Amino acid sequence: MTTLAADGISLSFDVRTGLIERFTVIDGTEQISPLNRAPWVGTDEALADGLAPHMYTLGGDFFCAPFGQETDGVPLHGWPANSHWSILEQSSNHLAARLDKTVNGAQLIKELWLCPGHPFVYQRHRFIGGTGRVPVANHANVALPNGGLIRTSAKQAWMTPPQPLEDDPKRGRSGLAYPARCTDPTAFTSVDGTTDLTRYPWFPRHEDFVIGVEAPGHTLGWTAVTRPTEGDLFLSVRCAAALPFTMLWHSNGGRDYAPWSGRHFGCLGVEEGAADHVLGPEREGSLPGPGALQLTRDGSVEVLHAIGAISWPSGSAVKSVDYSKGVLTVTGDCGVRRRVRGLFE
Repeated sequence: MTTLAADGISLSFDVRTGLIERFTVIDGTEQISPLNRAPWVGTDEALADGLAPHMYTLGGDFFCAPFGQETDGVPLHGWPANSHWSILEQSSNHLAARLDKTVNGAQLIKELWLCPGHPFVYQRHRFIGGTGRVPVANHANVALPNGGLIRTSAKQAWMTPPQPLEDDPKRGRSGLAYPARCTDPTAFTSVDGTTDLTRYPWFPRHEDFVIGVEAPGHTLGWTAVTRPTEGDLFLSVRCAAALPFTMLWHSNGGRDYAPWSGRHFGCLGVEEGAADHVLGPEREGSLPGPGALQLTRDGSVEVLHAIGAISWPSGSAVKSVDYSKGVLTVTGDCGVRRRVRGLFE
């Protein structure tokens, strides 16, 4: 495990699958480590052979390319989440690593860095060369053992894919309707009426996936997950135009087969990306903005993203997140406001 640290923040990085295994922010007297870890990780439990490599270390935050696909012998979420990374450069607060395998012929370079006094992990993934259209996403797994409140930057719609994650009652269960579309996340169609997607959990045991498509007209894309019992807040920040999808994976005891075995509770996947294929072939390419990353044979393209955490003792849901001149302002529904340093230009 490789570690990075700066004043007020640290992280551990696992080169086996490119995983940010955990990050910890020190905010005043509070130590905040918001990322989830599957219950079998770090134990002596023997898992079945043949699982995608990221399943053996499931949790933390990892990068997916192609996101949500398993094709031509490439495991689910692609080689970036399932193969070794070689470290090219490292200092106390920065590292650069190269994926040992290629993605559609592209070399992939990951950069992680921390800044003193900033409560964020900054990430850059740069594809050099390659061809084709590749769906991409960061995949943060937020621990919500005591529930949470979810708010995002403005969305034009919330949608579910054509098929539920679990449709066989002998194996598990999903709680939302598939496919479905709604502009009000507090009243999304579910198996027993409607449900409020801004709260977690909203169903006793379920496995669900829902996509928020960014509304046009703003620059900063964000997701804020309040953990009221813990008194803190997880933040995900990105360029809204480059990564127009906020995809939420609700994993709350909804899978009964191994290794899940009905015990993977309280995990919210906050997956920010460009991956319109998840909406099904009829919707793919039909939405404005990039539905995937277009690789360039003679050039490079990159994905920028940041995740962080701050103390949030009010426990309120977030009303807005604004950025100006190196300062991020987070405002809660109750009027509480915090300003923190950040780099998002």
